[in-house]
Amino acid sequence: MAADFPDRAEVVIIGGGVAGCSVAYHLTKIGITDVVLCERQQLTSGTTWHAAGLVTQLRATRRMTELAQYTGELFGTLEEETGQATGFKRRGSLRVANTPARYEELARGASMGRTFGLPVEPVTPGEIKERWAPISTEGIVGGFWFPQDGQVNPADVTQAYAKGARMRGARILEHTAVTRILVENGKAAGVMTDKGPIRASTVVICGGMWSRDLAAAIGVTLPLHAAEHFYIVTEPVEGLPRDLPVLFLGDEWTYYKEDAGKLLVGFFEPNAKPWGQQGIPEDFAFGTLPEDVDHIAPLLEAATRRVPVLERTGIQLFFNGPESFTPDDRYLLGETPEVPGLFCATGFNSIGILSSGGVGKALADWIRDRRPPVELMDVDVRRMQSFQGNRAYLEERTTETLGLLFDMHWPYRQFATARDIRLSPFHDRLKALGASMTEAAGWERPGFFGAPGTTPEIGYSYGRQSWFDACGEECRNTAENVTLFDQSCFVKYRVEGRDALAVLNRVSANQIDVPVGRVVYTQWLNELGGIEADVTVTRLSETAFLVVTIAVSQRRDLAWLMRHIPEGAHCFAHDVTSGLPMLALMGPKARALLSTLTPADLSDAAFPFATSREIDLGFARVRASRLTFVGEQGYELFMPAEFATHVFDRLAEAGGPFGLRMGGFFAINAMRMEKGYRHWGHDMGEEDTPLQAGVGFAVAMDKPGGFIGREALLRQKAEGPLTRRLVQLRLTGEGIPPHLYHNEPILRDGQIVGSVTSGAYGHRVGASLGMGYVAHPEGVSGAWLASGRWEVEIAWQRHPVAVQFRPWYDPEGVRIKG
Repeated sequence: MAADFPDRAEVVIIGGGVAGCSVAYHLTKIGITDVVLCERQQLTSGTTWHAAGLVTQLRATRRMTELAQYTGELFGTLEEETGQATGFKRRGSLRVANTPARYEELARGASMGRTFGLPVEPVTPGEIKERWAPISTEGIVGGFWFPQDGQVNPADVTQAYAKGARMRGARILEHTAVTRILVENGKAAGVMTDKGPIRASTVVICGGMWSRDLAAAIGVTLPLHAAEHFYIVTEPVEGLPRDLPVLFLGDEWTYYKEDAGKLLVGFFEPNAKPWGQQGIPEDFAFGTLPEDVDHIAPLLEAATRRVPVLERTGIQLFFNGPESFTPDDRYLLGETPEVPGLFCATGFNSIGILSSGGVGKALADWIRDRRPPVELMDVDVRRMQSFQGNRAYLEERTTETLGLLFDMHWPYRQFATARDIRLSPFHDRLKALGASMTEAAGWERPGFFGAPGTTPEIGYSYGRQSWFDACGEECRNTAENVTLFDQSCFVKYRVEGRDALAVLNRVSANQIDVPVGRVVYTQWLNELGGIEADVTVTRLSETAFLVVTIAVSQRRDLAWLMRHIPEGAHCFAHDVTSGLPMLALMGPKARALLSTLTPADLSDAAFPFATSREIDLGFARVRASRLTFVGEQGYELFMPAEFATHVFDRLAEAGGPFGLRMGGFFAINAMRMEKGYRHWGHDMGEEDTPLQAGVGFAVAMDKPGGFIGREALLRQKAEGPLTRRLVQLRLTGEGIPPHLYHNEPILRDGQIVGSVTSGAYGHRVGASLGMGYVAHPEGVSGAWLASGRWEVEIAWQRHPVAVQFRPWYDPEGVRIKG
C-alpha cells in the first residue's frame, strides 16, 4: 500500500462520474471535507464522458424541477468559482408537439412550472421556426419555450466539480477500484479497494452501471440496467446558427443540439436494447458499443424529414454507448433501507448531467443530517422493491423505460413489460370477471372491471378516461349495494414482543395503547413533524400488533420502524404481506352479506367502527376489521393465503341477492377523493405535518412518553395560525369538466397560492375533484378561503373551483358509522 494512501475518511464515494464528483463537491461545500472519492479508471469514464450535456429544468414534479433549476443556476457560476471551464451555454430549449395530446401534456407541465416561477411560454409553429430555422414545421401543433435551459460539456463539468472538491480538501483517487463495501454490525464501515481498505462510517455508491452488482454483493437492492443509447453527430452544417436552442420532439423520439457548427441528433426509441446482461466488464471505461444503424434507421429517416438539411449532410459520428435505466425511469437517491450509512446516487436514466447539481446538494445535506433535506420520495431508493434487482426483470423492463422518457406521459400510464410478477390468490378469478389489471410495486391489481370474460383495455387520455363509465358504476354500486375489492397489495407487518407497545407508541403519533381488538389510524413522523408513513395499527394482543401500509412503502416503512427499535428492546417486526391476502367488502349492504357467512355479531353495538377481531367465514378463520377507505360502511378481511380463494368464493356465491359486484383501484381513488382521504406520497409526505395535512385528529399530543415529532408539532401550534394547509377542490365550470391529476396551480384572486396534490372525478357527487395545499402568510382560515375567487390552471387554461376543508361526500361520516 502506498504511504499516502488513506486508510480512513468520514465519507467514501465510489465512482468518479458527474454524480460522484458533484456529491464530493457539495459535501466539502457544507464543511464535510474528509472525503475520499475512488474511481476505478479515470474521471468521467463509464457514461459521463459520452453524455449529450443537455441542461433542462422542467421535470415531472416540483421537487425534481427545483433540483434541476439549482443545477442550471450552479452551472452559471461553477466556472468562475473553480477556474475550470464547463462549456455552459444558456440557449434555451424548445419542446414541440405534433399532436393535440402532446401539446396538452406540455401545457400541463408548463402550468406546473409556473407554480414555482419557472420561465416558460407557449410558441406557435411560426415562432418555433423563428427560433430554430432549420426545422420543417409540417405537422407541428405548437410547443413551449424554456429560456433558462441550455447545454454543457459533461467532461468539463465533472472536472469542475472535482476541482472544487479538491480545493476544499477532498481526495480523489483515480485508478483505485472498490472491490467490495464493508459492513459491520449491519452498518456501512468503509470499502475494500485494490490498494487496501478505507474505513468510513458513510459510503456513497455513485457507480453508474456497476452499482447494481456492487450493492447486490452485500444484499442491497439497487435496480438498474444498462441500455444501448444512440446519437449521431453530423459533419459541419453550412450556415447553421451557432445559438440554436436544444430542440425536443417527443412524438418523433428525438432531440437536436447544435455543437460547434454541427448537429447532434439523439434518439430515445420505444424498443430499446439492453446491454450488459451478464454484468458490466470491469475494464470497460471510455468504450463504445457496436454500431446498429438498422435499429435506429426509422427515427433517423424521420429526422431528415423534420430537419431537411440532414438529407445533404454527412454523418461524422454514429455513437452507441451504454447508460443505465431504472424500472420506473427515476434515479436512485438516498440512504439504502438495508444498510444504515450506505447512500447512493445512481441510475440516472440519461438525465445525470442536468440532475447532478441538485442531486449532489440534496445528498450532501442528507448525509450530514441523516434525513432528506426536502421531500424526495420520487427518487428515494427506499421506493424500490427487493424483487426489482432481478436481472431478467430488469432486462425486459429496460426495453421499455428508455423510450418512455420521450413517450407520452399519460395519466394512469401502465408499464407493458415485466408484468404478472406479484399476483394475489384472487388474480385468476378477477381476470375471469373482467378485471383490467394495473400495476403497483409489481403487484397486479384491478383498475376497473369490464364485462365478465372480457379483457378491457385502458385507452389513455388527459380528458375523460376510457373506463370512466365502468368506474362510475363501481362507485355507485358501492354507495347503494356492496362491492368487493382485492387489496392484497397492502403491506402488513406483525410487530410483537414485550416492548412492542413502547416502540410503536414512540414511533406513532396516535395512542397505540388501546384495548385488544381496536384499530388505530396514525402517522409516523420525523423529528421535524413531517409524515414518514400513514398506517393503521391493530392491537392483536397485549404484546402483538398488525401494521398495515401502502404497497410502494413496503421496504421504506419497515426500515423506518426497524431503525427506531432501540438496541436491546424486546420488539420484533416481520413482513407478513405474502401470507396475508386482504379483501375489502364495502357498501351499505356489506354487513348484511357478511352476516350470512358468519355467526359473529356484527351489530354496531358488538362490532363498532375501528373494531378488529377474528371471525368464522365459511370454513375459514378471518380477521375482520371494520374500516373504510371509500367512505361507506365496510370491512377489511385478512386471511391466511391458503384460505383465500375459499373466502373469495363464499363471498361471491352469497353476494347476488345483495347486489355484490367487483371494484377496482380507480373506483377506490375516486371515492377516497370524495371523502378527502389522504394518500401518502401525494397528499402528504415528509414535509407535511399532520396539522397542515388535516389529520391532526390522529395525533395524541399528550400521551405519556410523547412521540417522535411531538416537539415540532408543539412549536408549529405555538406559532399561531397555520400558513399552509390542505384543502378540498371542486371544479364548478359548465360542461364536461377537465380533470385534475397533480401539480396544477391553485390561484386565489389571480395569484398562485398553491398546487394540486391529487385529483379524480367523484361519481357520487358528480364533480371533478382534487386536493392541494394553499399558503397565506397570515394563516389559511375558513374565512380566507371564503373571501377569495378560486381557480385552478389546467394546461395553461384557468377554471373556477370551490374550495373548503371538509370532504364533499358525507362530511359527517354518517354512512361509515352505519
